Amino acid sequence: MAENADAQPENTDAQPSLTQPLTQTSTSSGPKKRALFRQPLALQWFENGVLKKLSNEERQAGRFELFLDLLYVAILASFADGLAEHPSGVQVVKYILILSPSWHIWSDLRELMNSFYNDDLGQRILILWIMAVLVVYGNNAVLVDEDLTAMRATVGAYMTARLSANTAHLVYSFSSYHHRAQQRLWFVCSFFALLLYIPLYMESLSLRSKIAVAAVGIVVEEILWVFCYSPIAKRITRSKYTTAADIGHEIDRFAAFYIIVLGEFLYAIIVGHPAASGFNVRLLRAIWTLIIAFCFNWLYVHNDGSLQFEHAIRHNIITAFTWVMMHLPLVASMLVGGHVAAASTKTEELEGAELWLLCGGLGIGILCLYVIAMLHRSDDPPGTLMLPKVGIFRAIEIHLADLEISTSA
Repeated sequence: MAENADAQPENTDAQPSLTQPLTQTSTSSGPKKRALFRQPLALQWFENGVLKKLSNEERQAGRFELFLDLLYVAILASFADGLAEHPSGVQVVKYILILSPSWHIWSDLRELMNSFYNDDLGQRILILWIMAVLVVYGNNAVLVDEDLTAMRATVGAYMTARLSANTAHLVYSFSSYHHRAQQRLWFVCSFFALLLYIPLYMESLSLRSKIAVAAVGIVVEEILWVFCYSPIAKRITRSKYTTAADIGHEIDRFAAFYIIVLGEFLYAIIVGHPAASGFNVRLLRAIWTLIIAFCFNWLYVHNDGSLQFEHAIRHNIITAFTWVMMHLPLVASMLVGGHVAAASTKTEELEGAELWLLCGGLGIGILCLYVIAMLHRSDDPPGTLMLPKVGIFRAIEIHLADLEISTSA
């Protein structure tokens, strides 16, 4: 969560001032010269409220950013599989508490690359290092409630990954002054927030108490992230230069992660050929799972369906922060709903707990998509759309609620 904070705030701050002139401080003509190391420079920033960019070249996700996403395919599948195998309230809490930190780590790297991406050897080593730490995290997180060693390895990996990314912010603050004040503020706040997780190493602390500690830590990190990149922090630091984000890159990275989550709908309907042989009921379920995933991707891409709209990140600060923060519950719910939907192709009938996970996950996911869609400002004249704005979201939610109630009766 806190990870998101970095990238989010930048976006958030960039939004209100987008109406002001864009100044290009320098442009690069032709490809960059090859170099093992490059000076980290802010790619965009605000100077006295005016958005400026190092270059007007269109940004795309780097190849090593996409390589990082491949590891998350396995991590997310492992977390969802653990919940689907033992569906219960306790396992839902565990699922949320181990998924949120992994999302934060991804967000840290996304934000760092959004502001300082230069694809040099240093950044590549940083990504590889954090991916190695994530391997430790992913292998131990599913066992945190069973083994103290796994608990300590999970917490240690999380703290190491976050501290590594945040230390990069601190180092970069000496190289580039445009984000300096907020980078250092974020480093200090996030460092002390990580100390909240130290009690999780203690054997004497009960599991219930550790759950409370982890929950408090996650919430505190979210609050600190919002604070560090909010206008309040900018006024406190009285900085001439403040953070900004490449909005197009931000939107693309969130969309890429969402597609990874939708992949959970599709992976299990093919691997192990659960719908073989010929035409059967399981094959029909597999096809319907594909259609559901396709429609969810459609809803995310088109938002509220407006022909002309202003993205939530560009709308205002509140909608920008909300848009970013809504992605965590969206990812968490869609991941488990998709996993159970795909798993339905391997069985004749789902149990009651699995049905609740399926319908609850998809229902919460639809609610998150609805909120995200409402954050955008429609610029269409009245009467442009044939259906009421995002009315389809409400219809689907009602259908899922009816399905959940009827199947559990």
